[in-house]
Amino acid sequence: MNENNLLIIKKTNFKNFKSYFNKKKLFKLYNKINCFIVPFLLIYIIYLSLKDKKIFKIKNLDFKINMKICLCTLGKNENKYIKEFVEYYKNYGVDKIFLYDNNDVNGEKFEEVIWDYIKEGFVQIENWRGMEKIQFKIMNNCYQNNFDKFDWLIFYDIDEFIFLKNYTNIKIFLNQPKFNKCGKIELNWIHRVNEKLIYYDNRPLTERFKEKEFNIITKNKNFFPQIKSILKGHIPNIHIGCLHRLTSQLEACDGYGRKSQLKGIKSLRPDYENYYINHYFGKSLEEFIEKSTKGSAAIGKNNLSIMAKINRYFEIYNITKEKIDFIEKKTGMNLSLYRKKLT
Repeated sequence: MNENNLLIIKKTNFKNFKSYFNKKKLFKLYNKINCFIVPFLLIYIIYLSLKDKKIFKIKNLDFKINMKICLCTLGKNENKYIKEFVEYYKNYGVDKIFLYDNNDVNGEKFEEVIWDYIKEGFVQIENWRGMEKIQFKIMNNCYQNNFDKFDWLIFYDIDEFIFLKNYTNIKIFLNQPKFNKCGKIELNWIHRVNEKLIYYDNRPLTERFKEKEFNIITKNKNFFPQIKSILKGHIPNIHIGCLHRLTSQLEACDGYGRKSQLKGIKSLRPDYENYYINHYFGKSLEEFIEKSTKGSAAIGKNNLSIMAKINRYFEIYNITKEKIDFIEKKTGMNLSLYRKKLT
C-alpha cells in the first residue's frame, strides 16, 4: 500500500472519529438538557396550576350537556349592576335570564345598558313597571311559564352571585348524579362587604367588596346562615310562597346533595367554603340607602320598612357618627337611638 493510500485512510478514519465524537458529545448534552428542562417544565406547569387551583377546576367544556337552565329575577333601579350580573351568569353557563322590570313607569330602563343581551335573546324583559307588592306573583309567573322548558330555574336577586368551588360551569355542577333526587338546591349566603365605603363608585361589585362578613354570626345569630334556592324544572303545580325556600313541596338538598337541614329559612349546616352565594347586601352606605328608600317588591314602600333595613344594616356594620349623619341627611329620619350608642 503506497503512502498516498495510507494518507487517505488516515484522513477518513479521523473524519469518522471526529463525527462520532461530535455526535456522542451532542447526544450527551441533549440528554443533560432534557433531564433538566422536562422536569423543570412539569414542575412549573404544576406550580401555575396549583397557584390558581386551576388543576382542580372543571373548565367550560366544548361538548354540550343536555340541560337547560334559566334565571328568574326582578329589578328596580339596578342599571348600575345589571350588566355585571348578566355577564356573570352567562359566563357561568345559564341559558336565559328572565328579567322582570319593576322600575317606575317613567324610571330607568334596562335596555339602556344591556340591549346587546336582549337583542341576542339571552335576556328577556318582562314588563311589570310601576307595580307594587308583586314579588311572589313574579316568581310564580316565571316558574309557571318556564318550568316545562328548563331543567333548573334559579331564583336569585341582582345582588346575589353564585359561587361553586372547582366549577366554572353551573351545568357541570347540576348534572351530577347526587342531585337526581333533589327537587331544589339551597345554598347559603356569604355577605361581601367593605365597611369603609360611604359613597358609590363604579367599580364592579366583585372588585369593591371582597371581604367576607362573619361577625354577623355573633351580632345576630339568626341572620347569617340564610339560604336561597334553585328549583328543578318539569314539575307542574308548584306554588312559590317563600323568597328563600320557595316551596315546601319539593325535597331540598344542599350543595353536597345531602338533605338540607333548616330551621325556618336558616341553615343548621351552613357551608361557607365550597357552594354558596356571594351576597352584596349593603354595598356602600350611599347605595344601601338608595336601595332601602326604593321600597320592596314584596311589601311595598313605607318608613317602617326603611327603618327596619337601617336596623338590619347596623346589625352587620359598625355604628359611626359619619354614617348616622349621612343617613339622617339622606332620609330625614331621626337616628338618636343610634347616637346614644356612640356615647
